[in-house]
Amino acid sequence: MHKKKEDGKMPLVKIKDHYQITLPNNLRKNFNIAIGDYMEIEKKEGEIILRPVKLIRPEQEYFYTKAWQKGEAEADKDIAEGRVAGPFSSVNDLANELES
Repeated sequence: MHKKKEDGKMPLVKIKDHYQITLPNNLRKNFNIAIGDYMEIEKKEGEIILRPVKLIRPEQEYFYTKAWQKGEAEADKDIAEGRVAGPFSSVNDLANELES
C-alpha cells in the first residue's frame, strides 16, 4: 500500500481539466513512473486502483526472460572477474582464441 503522510492521510490530488490528476512526487519515484508510461485502472470495491504497467515490444520479450537474464548475469560476473579476451587485431587471432 502507499505510504501515508505523517497525519495518517493519503496524499490529496485534485481532478483538473480533461479529468487529469497529478501523481504525488514520492509515488512517482517509488514506482519509477515517467511521463508517457501507462497505467492500468481498476474499479474494486468502490475504489479506483491505478497500477503502473511497463510495456515490452514483442521482438524484445526474449531479453526479459529468466534464461536471458541469467546469461546476462553470468556475463557481467565474467567481465567483473576479468574472464574476457581481446581485443583482437585480426579475425585469425579471434578464431585462434575461440579454438583454444
